[in-house]
Amino acid sequence: MTNDPFTPLVGQQQAIELLTQAVKQNRVAPAYLFVGPDGVGRSLAARCFVELLFSAQTRNLASLQNRLRQGNHPDLLWVQPTYQYQGQRLTAAEAAEKKLKRKAPPVIRLEQIREITEFLSCPPLEAPRNMVVLEEIQTMAEAAANALLKTLEEPGQATLILIAPSCEAVLPTLVSRCQRIPFYRLNISSLTQVLTQTGHEEILQHQAILNIAAGSPGSAIASYEQLQAIPFQLLQDLKKAPASYRNALELAKQIDQSLDTEAQLWLVDYLQQSYWQEWHQPEIINQLEKARKSLLVYAQPRLVWECTLLFMSGVSHRELN
Repeated sequence: MTNDPFTPLVGQQQAIELLTQAVKQNRVAPAYLFVGPDGVGRSLAARCFVELLFSAQTRNLASLQNRLRQGNHPDLLWVQPTYQYQGQRLTAAEAAEKKLKRKAPPVIRLEQIREITEFLSCPPLEAPRNMVVLEEIQTMAEAAANALLKTLEEPGQATLILIAPSCEAVLPTLVSRCQRIPFYRLNISSLTQVLTQTGHEEILQHQAILNIAAGSPGSAIASYEQLQAIPFQLLQDLKKAPASYRNALELAKQIDQSLDTEAQLWLVDYLQQSYWQEWHQPEIINQLEKARKSLLVYAQPRLVWECTLLFMSGVSHRELN
């Protein structure tokens, strides 16, 4: 097939084959469930699939690609989890742009599902069908999931793509109404190819980042961006155990004041990888894991880091004695 839309998608040959054959054989399902880890190409595959389906009805492929990238095609609705802020719904990217402090993660809301129903009530304007893509559907509350279930039962002239980390993370009633398309972590060769093609070769020099990413280019890029966002001196100080109890308390205060919860959770991952790489100390790794669990249940962050760093300082002193 010329101008293959799936060319940018690396390391997901099974998914490409399943989706390409569905179009070739004119057996496109009313709903798909793209399952696999974050950052391995699920959203990119959804965009490529939409392009493949819509390209049959257009003579200007470049224009179609541009419109899909900008998200302004009338027959495509792309839904992401959102935060509620001052009467507005903001995606994670929009919240980051406004520098909002975020404690709870974003979710797909009931009103977003209602907007899908309204969108699908109208026939497609240009394409052969309407397309709806829902990212991170595991974030839906039960009311939103039940509303989506009704849409999946009668999608009309449309195809929906649901994106999730696993089938287990989604209500079985939703899973049963979708054709499952699996996505996998990339091997080191494919990971290197993606990072090189996207201009992120420098990430290949950071073993801790690659360990966190575990075969996910998207996670590697996000982790590297997070690494750049953390104050350099703070990171350097945290890479070694605090020299004293006072130093531990000062570092805990800095973390609490300069990093939001999401960044603190990432920092736990990074420190676990760094400490294991350097010293192989299971005690510290386990203590950092306790810190992660405490942060996830919204414990007071400064207190969590004080306890963690004081423990690390104590371990360090025992090692020296």
